[in-house]
Amino acid sequence: MTISVNNQVTEVAAQAALSHVIFQQIGENSKGIAVAINGQVIPKDSWEETAVSENDDILIIKATQGG
Repeated sequence: MTISVNNQVTEVAAQAALSHVIFQQIGENSKGIAVAINGQVIPKDSWEETAVSENDDILIIKATQGG
């Protein structure tokens, strides 16, 4: 199925978990990550049980340090 991740169209398996999509995009290190689907923030403890749907718009934001 087709979804958008950070404004880039990507293909994922049907019924893919949000955690799978995040792993595809950033790997294992999910520290400092915030994720929203269609403008709604998804808490980290819900990533495993949250399924993505066709045409979802996913935004992944990684916190950075600096000043």
